Amino acid sequence: MTTPLLHGLPPIIDDGARVLILGNMPSVMSLGAHEYYAHPRNAFWRITGEIVGFAADGPYEDRTAALTAHGIAVWDVLRSCRRVGSLDSAVEPHSMVANDFGQLFERHPQVTRVFFNGAAAEKNFNRLVRVVPDLPYRRLPSTSPAQTMRYADKLAAWRLIGEL
Repeated sequence: MTTPLLHGLPPIIDDGARVLILGNMPSVMSLGAHEYYAHPRNAFWRITGEIVGFAADGPYEDRTAALTAHGIAVWDVLRSCRRVGSLDSAVEPHSMVANDFGQLFERHPQVTRVFFNGAAAEKNFNRLVRVVPDLPYRRLPSTSPAQTMRYADKLAAWRLIGEL
């Protein structure tokens, strides 16, 4: 049986984006819902909601609008890959295709900082992406429920995204 080929989501970005948050590849639940970080135990919306000031359980459109209003964009490193389940460790390495970051940075030169949501995003960005502007890049703890770090520690690390 062939491992399914998965395709990611379009970026959440507008012309006011100054910060780019990169995950690795959306979970099965996120792909099914067509929403970033749709798993209820993923802390992304809770953390960004606390930092930016919106209800983590509000409508998806309101949450994404709050991020873009604060200059925060969201995307993933991978455009497509083969994976069973949602774990980054289950991605077949030779199947990974990166998103077109050259085009993204060309269209959005106002992006001045990039944050990785976890180690897999950082690793795959460094491995696959060739067009890399001279910007500060920083890995943050993964918001995934698989990352066992305490919520308070994750939140403290993620506060950097709000320091514009």
